Amino acid sequence: MNDHQATQISDRTRDIMRRFNDAFQRHDPAALADLVAEDCVIENTQPAPDGSRHVGRAACLAVWQGLASAEGTGFDLEEVFVAGERAIIRWRYRWGEDEASSVRGVNLMRVEAGLIVEAMGYIKGP
Repeated sequence: MNDHQATQISDRTRDIMRRFNDAFQRHDPAALADLVAEDCVIENTQPAPDGSRHVGRAACLAVWQGLASAEGTGFDLEEVFVAGERAIIRWRYRWGEDEASSVRGVNLMRVEAGLIVEAMGYIKGP
């Protein structure tokens, strides 16, 4: 792969991550439908110690669309880093007004052929 091809792949992944994050920022769960592959897998943050695993497009959309539509909640993006088909999203999830009503975390994402195929979520906390 040459530098131009690598840049194109990163640019495509960056666009997918922008659209993914925008869906949560705008509370627009329908916007997620065009971003998720049929064989997508989510490893969620809860329950400890390994989180729950959601396999397939329908299962992944159910998780993410539920989060995106949750009233009174929101994600503050701290950083998005993209390298090829992989991305790291650092965020703070809020469900109230104060810092005690939030948690910081990170998602490790993987994209193939312009669709999200893997998301592994981790949070800071006990």
